[in-house]
Amino acid sequence: MDARSKIYVAGHKGMVGSAVCRALDAAGFKNVVVRSHSQLDLLDACAVGAFYEEEKPDVAVIAAARVGGIGANSAANALFLYENEMIALNTVWGAYKAGVKRLLFLGSTCIYPRLAPQPIPESALLTSELEKTNEGYALAKISGLKLCEFLRRESGVLYHSLMPTNLYGPGDNYDIVHGHVLPTLIRKFETAGDAVTLWGTGSALREFLHVDDLASACLFALSLDNPPDVMNVGSGEEVSIRELAEAVKNATGSGARIVWDATKPDGTPRKLCDTSLIRSLGWKPSIPLAEGLRRTVAAYRREVADGVARL
Repeated sequence: MDARSKIYVAGHKGMVGSAVCRALDAAGFKNVVVRSHSQLDLLDACAVGAFYEEEKPDVAVIAAARVGGIGANSAANALFLYENEMIALNTVWGAYKAGVKRLLFLGSTCIYPRLAPQPIPESALLTSELEKTNEGYALAKISGLKLCEFLRRESGVLYHSLMPTNLYGPGDNYDIVHGHVLPTLIRKFETAGDAVTLWGTGSALREFLHVDDLASACLFALSLDNPPDVMNVGSGEEVSIRELAEAVKNATGSGARIVWDATKPDGTPRKLCDTSLIRSLGWKPSIPLAEGLRRTVAAYRREVADGVARL
C-alpha cells in the first residue's frame, strides 16, 4: 500500500473509522473513499456489491459495526448478531467479488472465550464457550475474520484482521444505555449529582486502548507484506472497573460518590489480550491511560459544546 492507493473506509463516521481516516490523512493518503449510511446501506448486499464495482478501491478497511455496552448487547443479541453478520459478510465478500486485493477487517477481543487463558492469545479462538452477554456480536465478528482467512487461503487475496481490546477516544458513543463502560462513565460523572450508580461490583478487569493507537496499528498492519491472519491490538495493561471509575472521576473533577449495583452483571471477569505477536513485528501503543482519559474528557466537552456529541 502506498500513498497513491485508493482506500475505502467502512464506518468512517464512527469512533474507529474516523480515527483511521485521520491517521490516513496524516500519513499522506489522500485517495480515501467513504460513504455514509444514507448513501450506502451495508446490510444490503446488492448495494455493497455495486459500490465496490463502481469505486474499485485498492484497499478496504472494515470499521463499520453496530456496537454497544453490556446492556445493549445482552438485551438485543439477535439484532447484534444479524446486523454485524450482514455487515461483515457483505463488505468482505463484496470486496472479494469486485477484485479488491487487500482488506483489513476490524473485530474485537470479545471473540475469545469467556474463560480464555490470560493474557488471551490469538490461538484461544473457538476453544471454549463465549461470554453470553455479547455472544451475538462475537459470533458475527468471528464469521468476518474467518471469511477473510478462508478467502486468503483459497484465493490468494491479502485479507487479514485486527482484534482490538476495549477502545475509547474522540467520537465515542456516550449514550448511558447503549454506550461502552468508559464513555458511559465519562458522561455519568460529567452530569452527576451527589452520586453515580454503576453496574456490577467493579471487580472485573479490563484493558483499554485509545482509538488513535488502534488507527496507528491499522496503518502498521497494512504496511506489512505478509501479515498474520489475526492479530490482537491492546495496551498490555489492565485496570479494574472500580479503579477505572475512580480515574474517570478524577479526570472529570467530579465530587460524586460511587454506588455499585451488584444485581447487575460484571460481564467477563477478565479480558487482557496477548499483544506479543503485533509487538514482535514492530508496533506498540503510545498513549497511556491517564493521558488518554484527559484527552477524551476534553474531546467530550468539545463535542457537547459543538452539539455533535453522541449522547
